[in-house]
Amino acid sequence: MVFQQQPQLGDWLPELRDWFDTELGQQLLLSERQLMDRLLPTMFGYHLVQISFDNRLDLARESSVRHQIQVNPMAELGLPDTAVIARNEELPFEHNSIDVVVLHHALDFAQSPHQVLREAARVLRPGGYLLNVGFNPMSWWGVYRKLKFNKDTVPWQGHFISPQRMHDWLALLELTEVKVLSDYYRLPFEKESWRQRGRLVESMTRRCSNHCGAFMLQVARKDVGSITPIHPIRRSRKLINLPLVEPTTRGVRGRVSEEKN
Repeated sequence: MVFQQQPQLGDWLPELRDWFDTELGQQLLLSERQLMDRLLPTMFGYHLVQISFDNRLDLARESSVRHQIQVNPMAELGLPDTAVIARNEELPFEHNSIDVVVLHHALDFAQSPHQVLREAARVLRPGGYLLNVGFNPMSWWGVYRKLKFNKDTVPWQGHFISPQRMHDWLALLELTEVKVLSDYYRLPFEKESWRQRGRLVESMTRRCSNHCGAFMLQVARKDVGSITPIHPIRRSRKLINLPLVEPTTRGVRGRVSEEKN
């Protein structure tokens, strides 16, 4: 799959955040939050990393993991104390050190989505969980993106990675896909009056398929089998019984007595 060349994430963060501040963006974000709020309380551990486009978002508010880290591509005002300045393609964490990783549209707006996913899999500990939220190309939003002439605007410039390709990528990185959810079936019109007119289409789409929402949420677990070391077999050496001549005491007393005389 050939991805459209993306600019540096820091170059278009203001435009991306402005779109999510619109009424349509806020409705989409609310639907995404509701799904994550259902899933995150079931995942436990010591460390959680959130990789998103906006440091103002607290996507793990319902998580029981206390130590939560936000990765931000650039230094900005208002960053929390636990924020880390780093590129999504080069996370400054040790291997197998994070219990939960949340990717919130991080792959949609990455120059190398597979590298971002590879880094997330690297830092995730065995048994840890990855939550990936991204735009769904198998939706009315994907159709609208195909028909839209000006694709250089946010969010239509995103990659819109298909669920099947994500499944293949996760398998290559030894991540097991355990759940796929989708939501927000409203049409991607900026005006609320147009979205209201599409209520019938929204209802029909929801009833026909539960995986045609505007976004997909994939939950994957890092299943790495434990390696049992193979010790070399030490074979016991067999001893060979050799016939030995037993000493005899016949005639010893006689010789001793003769020497004394």
